[in-house]
Amino acid sequence: MGSMSIWHWLIVLLVVVMIFGTKKLRNMGQDLGGAVKGFKEGMKDDATTAARDADEAARRAQLGGTTIEGEVKRETTKS
Repeated sequence: MGSMSIWHWLIVLLVVVMIFGTKKLRNMGQDLGGAVKGFKEGMKDDATTAARDADEAARRAQLGGTTIEGEVKRETTKS
């Protein structure tokens, strides 16, 4: 009673196909697949960005990590 048999799932699948139609279900599947693919690419891009940031931080640490602040002024000469 707590679990559903294969026959219950087949009936549910048949009802879903009858309600939505195969074309709409195919489009929904393609949209879902595209969303998952985009999510995976985004996660890979984030991992690449994080690795690049870590490399940059390591390079800065090797160089001492200090920033010199200053101001540039232009001298004007009269000719």
